[in-house]
Amino acid sequence: MTDLPPLLLARDCGLHGLSAKDLAKQVRSGALMRIRHGVYTDGAAWRELKEWQKYGLRIRAAAEMFEKPTIFARHSAASVWGVPTIGVGHPVQALALTNDGGRSRAGVRRHFAAPSGLEVVRRDGLLVTSRVRTVLDLAAFTPFAEAVVPLDHVLRPHAAAKLSALSKDDLRAAAGSIYSAARQRRIHAALDFADARSGSAGESYSRSLLHLAGFEAPVLQQEFRDEQGLVGYSDFYWKRARVVGEFDGEEKYLKPEYLRGRTPSQVVVEEKYREDRIRALGFTVVRWVWADLMLPGRLERKVAAAGVPRRRTRSAVLDAQKVP
Repeated sequence: MTDLPPLLLARDCGLHGLSAKDLAKQVRSGALMRIRHGVYTDGAAWRELKEWQKYGLRIRAAAEMFEKPTIFARHSAASVWGVPTIGVGHPVQALALTNDGGRSRAGVRRHFAAPSGLEVVRRDGLLVTSRVRTVLDLAAFTPFAEAVVPLDHVLRPHAAAKLSALSKDDLRAAAGSIYSAARQRRIHAALDFADARSGSAGESYSRSLLHLAGFEAPVLQQEFRDEQGLVGYSDFYWKRARVVGEFDGEEKYLKPEYLRGRTPSQVVVEEKYREDRIRALGFTVVRWVWADLMLPGRLERKVAAAGVPRRRTRSAVLDAQKVP
């Protein structure tokens, strides 16, 4: 949660020579953005933020307004850890260590957690559940397709954050002493499916949706070569159907670690050339983007039209969201 604009607290406005009327005026003009009661930030900077960055700033704003230390959990802890999750508009989520009801207020949703054995870490100045507890909570309380995304992520080392990979064995061991039998079944189903070879959140979510839709499992990161040498590695490959699947997330065209000194237009041209070489080898290439994942059935129709076979019919698929 770095590179976020600073927060302005209403209680500190006098230090900046601002009155309550000045605050209200700047909010109306768009110069300031009110994040929550008593907390503001620069309006122009706010409008430039991605949704996940805005969520991170809301977490920090909540932390500023609580008198007692707050332990952030689930999607909020994942945000602090840099673990990707699916969806926008999640509430700020924190723990309540006493099970006395009435825990959610002031824009923060609180979840009861027994303090015994609870591991809490201070990260970026905030108290959060450990990385293990965070992804297990998400696996226990979110739908299967969403739960796989953070699990895939933590099975790989996160070099930028200097975090090592977690193992499935460690995650399974940790789940046994915390959750009910029903929640453990959800966790183990997602863990069994999780795969460290998945290259991004979009790839993980795509793979989960295709699994739920009954399609055959693809090979991940398949190497392709032609007479010129290495063509590249595909996100998905269905050998029997000779179909290559590629998820195009915006990070491929915007983030420095993917651009590697190239301009976005250069990356587009290189991707097109790479795709042409794969097609020349006799494979069908199907591409999709985030918008295809957000509309029910769109990815399924694209992949089916490309000729990817199913291991079972769509009607036989269990809706993971209905599992208790």
